[in-house]
Amino acid sequence: MFTVSLGDGAELRPLEPWQAEEFLTHMDRARALVDPWIPFAAAAQDLPSARALLQRYADKQAADTGRLYGIWLDGTLVGGVLFRIFEADAGNCEIGCWLEASGEGRGLVTRACRKLIDWAVDVRSMRRVEWVASSANTRSVAVAERLGMTREGVLREAYAYRGARHDQEIWAVLAPEWRAARERALPR
Repeated sequence: MFTVSLGDGAELRPLEPWQAEEFLTHMDRARALVDPWIPFAAAAQDLPSARALLQRYADKQAADTGRLYGIWLDGTLVGGVLFRIFEADAGNCEIGCWLEASGEGRGLVTRACRKLIDWAVDVRSMRRVEWVASSANTRSVAVAERLGMTREGVLREAYAYRGARHDQEIWAVLAPEWRAARERALPR
């Protein structure tokens, strides 16, 4: 297992099926913030469903089609980031995130997503990294902006969730753009 420091007592680690109980406890704390936007929290209602969700991502990782990572703050799971879609042959992936209230306002998601994008671009040679968010989810849209992604468009009423139709914003960064932005950010 690996651990990547995010600074300030925060770590990024794989989130695996054997951690289902910890994940469920975290989802119970995060549910109110996560559930309005994505069905992720709703998919983990009890220990068997939490384990099944983590197993789906373990299977996706084994198939090289997705990955799931937790964000721990001072030893407590407070959120996570993921490759929701990972198409190695095509060079495209989609990242996403979630966070509970105790992790908000610390830049954890942005720092964790930077680690994912660095790995996708540098190690796996991804050409395009996407971010898809409800237009109403201003916190998610703000992460895409902080990552330097370009807003490519809005799919109007494209996402049906909880009995409503939501506009989806599509954001992306291309590998050359990511590398150039990283280079500009390096101290000289």
